[in-house]
Amino acid sequence: MSLWSLVWNASLVVQLVMLVLVLASVLSWVMIFQRRAVLAEARRSIRDFEEKFWSGVDLSVLFREVNNNPNPNSALENIFRAGIKEFTRLRQQTDADPDAVMDGVQRSMRVALSREEEKLETHLPFLATVGSTSPYIGLFGTVWGIMNSFRGLANVHQATLASVAPGISEALIATAIGLFAAIPAVIAYNRYSSRVETLMNSYETFAEEFSSILHRRVHAGG
Repeated sequence: MSLWSLVWNASLVVQLVMLVLVLASVLSWVMIFQRRAVLAEARRSIRDFEEKFWSGVDLSVLFREVNNNPNPNSALENIFRAGIKEFTRLRQQTDADPDAVMDGVQRSMRVALSREEEKLETHLPFLATVGSTSPYIGLFGTVWGIMNSFRGLANVHQATLASVAPGISEALIATAIGLFAAIPAVIAYNRYSSRVETLMNSYETFAEEFSSILHRRVHAGG
């Protein structure tokens, strides 16, 4: 009646269910730690770039600096680079309308924001899928195992607890593994989704502030 013997003696279908759940759990843990590192780096990059941006440095100097030493993991840097490139390109055109310049800059930064959101949300759908489906997959294994257990009692004249318990126990292990896979995935998904939303709010706030700076510059003719 050890745990390993129950798993080993389970039916093939229940063993396959357990294997799928274990693989899903392992993959979800890998993605949990990977997302944790990515989101932590995103928070650090916000702090580092905002220190540079609000230090009073000239925007052209900052643009040359980030172009010479780019950090692809810095979302604010990517948004800044997209905005300033479009701003410079449109300002170089003859008789450039200030409103048209700002529309182009804002579109360019919105595209950059969308790309950063995609980066932050990578693997989150998988965690949501594991969290929502693993209990049902485990329940399927449990139902199948209990069904086989009771079917095996058809040829027994007198059913006892000792004859029923092993089959039911091995079936319930599938549900336990399903919950083991689902609970961390759900917790991580909810936590990381909240962090992504917070980071996106920070990105959008920076984009609005940067757009205001460029708006004042283009209308001042600077």
